Amino acid sequence: MSVFVSAEALNERIKTGQKHTIIAALWDSTEGKAWSKFQSEHIPTALFCDPASQLAGMPGRYEGRNPMPSIDVVAKAIKEWGLEPGRPTYIYDSGHGLFASRAWFILRWAGIEDVFLLDGGFAEWDDDGFDTVAGPGNVVVPREVEVSEGHMPIASIEEVKAFEGTLIDARSKNRFDGRREILDLRAGHIPDAKNLPVEELFIKTGEHDQVKVKDAGTIREIFAGLGITPETNPQDAIVYSGSGNHSALMLAALEHAGLPVLTHFVGGWSQWSADPKNPLASNM
Repeated sequence: MSVFVSAEALNERIKTGQKHTIIAALWDSTEGKAWSKFQSEHIPTALFCDPASQLAGMPGRYEGRNPMPSIDVVAKAIKEWGLEPGRPTYIYDSGHGLFASRAWFILRWAGIEDVFLLDGGFAEWDDDGFDTVAGPGNVVVPREVEVSEGHMPIASIEEVKAFEGTLIDARSKNRFDGRREILDLRAGHIPDAKNLPVEELFIKTGEHDQVKVKDAGTIREIFAGLGITPETNPQDAIVYSGSGNHSALMLAALEHAGLPVLTHFVGGWSQWSADPKNPLASNM
């Protein structure tokens, strides 16, 4: 089964009363706005996830904008959502896939299996005309679930500095080239990195330009151009983006295509560029 599921398939699960947990990973730059949006309209049975506090650690000059959270923070969120073994988890965001895939990666890193993404997110659900509800979300019974870190490969900045394999930058070409940078301290990319904008693995669709994953064969062809095949060792390639969101979406697409989930440099360009001692490259 693909990591991405259609709105139709998820709606059928809800209508037929199958066991599942649905998580809405929503973020807005205005404090409290994402929670307000969730309370006004969300997918039935969904629970709210705050990416800033539940999917990332404390940002800092040398840690990056969205560093990995501690396993204790993740364990607390998992308990609050009532996740349990044998019960699949479905995650959605507004439709761009970035926060949903971040949640997918963090849960998988913590050892939670059977985690899926709603293809096209809430925008796709809404465009299809499926039911929504208002309110604070389902009441859950907190459950004790054994979690541990390290179930998905990640790389530290020191490991990236010493790395001699394939380094893939998932950001847009303009940011990779150093033409445009409004989020991080310097413009450019890590020397010797190859650019594959994650948008190339998805198509925009619907009234709200939500993204839906391309077919597995197309994605395998794209990665073959970078030397990534089903036989590639996940430790032989590292994926990064600005701060781990676009790269998480790329990793989900890799799994969808039947390719290995490569090593993730979550700190990304935000962490690398923060240290003036770190070299950079640009195409300017």
